[in-house]
Amino acid sequence: MRATAVVLFLMQALSQAWTARAQGPAQEAGSAPKLNLMIVDGDGAINNIRQRTAREPIVQVEDQNHKPVAGAVVVFLLPDHGASGVFANGSHTLTVVSDAQGRAVAKGLKPNNVQGQMQMHVTASHNGQVANATITQTNAITAAAGAAAAGAGISAKLIAVLVIAGAAAAGGAVAATRSGGSSTPAVTPITITPGTGTVGAPH
Repeated sequence: MRATAVVLFLMQALSQAWTARAQGPAQEAGSAPKLNLMIVDGDGAINNIRQRTAREPIVQVEDQNHKPVAGAVVVFLLPDHGASGVFANGSHTLTVVSDAQGRAVAKGLKPNNVQGQMQMHVTASHNGQVANATITQTNAITAAAGAAAAGAGISAKLIAVLVIAGAAAAGGAVAATRSGGSSTPAVTPITITPGTGTVGAPH
């Protein structure tokens, strides 16, 4: 009886071990691969709020082996307040499906007129896996416009200085003329001295 019990115990233990070993690889094989979301372009861009132009964000969806994932659903989300913008559909949200290279482009992005930094949240999903990323951009008056304005200010100041200097020079010339700056010949007085007359006898 004891030998039979030991054999049955060993058989059950072996059966459980084989079952666990068989289920382990099956569970690993059934698990979905990890999803990665890479920012290709648009992060750190400066958007021109005067011309309502912006850098279109581009992301790439990859698997755990860094291979592109096509057909992933990518959602771009802009802030509701402050520095923000809208997409081509006039909304703060845009949904794009990644192409054969795993890329998704947020086309038609237009910044609003609020200056400052904005953060765009991006979410990609595929086969139950989700990946997130954040793209940071800045809405501002472009540096070129600011430089032009600064240059215009410098030019205006330079012209003003030149005009003042010219006026000062002209005034100095007039003052010099009036005060004898251009030499006028001195008038020498003429002195007449009468001579000594001689009186003689009549002829």
